[in-house]
Amino acid sequence: MDKSSRIYVAGHRGLVGSALMRNLQADSYTNLITHTHRELDLTDSAATLQFFEQEKPDYVFLAAAKVGGILANNNYPAEFIHQNIMIEANAIHAAYKTGVKRLLFLGSSCIYPKLAPQPLKETSLLTGPLEPTNRPYALAKIAGIEMCWSYNRQYGTKFLSVMPTNLYGPEDNFDLDSSHVIPALIRKFHDAKEKGASEVVVWGTGTPKREFMYSDDMAQACVFLMNLNDVTFNGLLGSDESVTGHFDPPLINIGTGTDLTIQELANLIKKVIGFKGEIVFDTSKPDGTPRKVMDVSHLHSLGWKVKVGLEEGLSQAYESYRMMRNAG
Repeated sequence: MDKSSRIYVAGHRGLVGSALMRNLQADSYTNLITHTHRELDLTDSAATLQFFEQEKPDYVFLAAAKVGGILANNNYPAEFIHQNIMIEANAIHAAYKTGVKRLLFLGSSCIYPKLAPQPLKETSLLTGPLEPTNRPYALAKIAGIEMCWSYNRQYGTKFLSVMPTNLYGPEDNFDLDSSHVIPALIRKFHDAKEKGASEVVVWGTGTPKREFMYSDDMAQACVFLMNLNDVTFNGLLGSDESVTGHFDPPLINIGTGTDLTIQELANLIKKVIGFKGEIVFDTSKPDGTPRKVMDVSHLHSLGWKVKVGLEEGLSQAYESYRMMRNAG
């Protein structure tokens, strides 16, 4: 990407999109295109195509999505599958119709089967049943991968799917009814500290293992991938399985390659926030997938590795949350 390239960041106000914006702006990209949901509803196919025809972006980071934690996925499965499929279908098709040079579709590690071998390799896609608590969201993201793959095969587009691990950082969603585990725990421990509570209740047994990545690291990895030379980038775009006989989706994992238990995570957040009480696990609540850590050997082979450690990232995320609370 040239510094003056027209770059559309879809979902620029969310956790992923805002991190992409910070990275691109810090790297002196000067022609960034953004629209809020009120300005452009990506579930509206006609409006999306009209937007692409008017703005004519050269590059697209497709980070717009309806996201949430276990509770939100359980309560609103229809919204999660419908809205995410519509966003992906409209944006990817419009990118093809208007000649976008490269598109990066951001998915989620939940696309992989619940009991897939660990660490999760890109080739584990579609090899087994999904985790039921977020299956609608996962299937929508798998549909997005298949769209990128299909358009690349049929039309010669250059659409790449990236699957980030669990992310956290500035502009995260801290609503306890719809947030992921880190922002939920940051808010719980902060509130408990402020109120002088004696304990914090954490969902599940604390035994599942998860991998977490600071959102700005993820953004840096995405920009790195988007800037790969043509030969390397084209090599990531998948192939026609009916011709090659190999399962080769346009897919690459983004993560740290390391994980820890939810209990270890809770204790680390407790330390960062300075909460002095006890942690109690509510074993009546679901755990989700037993373990989920990404195989990031492919990304490492291209020359990129994570920069921000977990404790450092949690400290920055907590400071961002405190600033948001103070401003609000």
